[in-house]
Amino acid sequence: MTVFATYTRKALLATAGIAMAAGLAGPTSAALAADPTPTQAVTVAQTVAEQADKPTTEQLMPNGVPGDQSSFTPNAEQLDNARKIIDAGKDLNLPPRAWTIAIATALQESKLENLGHLGDRNDHDSQGLFQQRPSSGWGSVEQITDPDYSAKAFYKGLTQVDGWEDMPLTVAAQTVQVSAYPDHYAQWEKMAADIITDITNK
Repeated sequence: MTVFATYTRKALLATAGIAMAAGLAGPTSAALAADPTPTQAVTVAQTVAEQADKPTTEQLMPNGVPGDQSSFTPNAEQLDNARKIIDAGKDLNLPPRAWTIAIATALQESKLENLGHLGDRNDHDSQGLFQQRPSSGWGSVEQITDPDYSAKAFYKGLTQVDGWEDMPLTVAAQTVQVSAYPDHYAQWEKMAADIITDITNK
């Protein structure tokens, strides 16, 4: 067995161990018995990464589904905004639970529409997916109407909340948003999880 084959086989075994520990499918013992090829090593690593990118329902909704859920059929633009919120969470190495909280928050605040100023219907100077306010220090209008910036600003606020990972979604969201309707975020938890599942399974 060459030095390269030995090193690659060890990498495969380590990757397989991670996969099995996480409950993911890994290569069989028979497959690992032979000298692995570079292609096999890359394929296994890619498979594990892809499966780790597909969160379970428990990861998305660890506290179960609250009652009285709301939903609608999102259009392509709304789904694209949800995807950008997920990508922002991934950039910050945040777990899937954070994505659920963020998307549920955006569903409540804007129905996942990147709203500009609505004139007489506008709530103070709130704009964007998360209805953040420049006057409250969230950023400029240009920044808060940038989905990546606004999502990361929300995530920054979320991660400053002690115990956000374990608290009810609506409590975590309200602590960041300080909304006049603190209980309204809960109704979007399942739809947020469903959107994430749909996007990450494609």
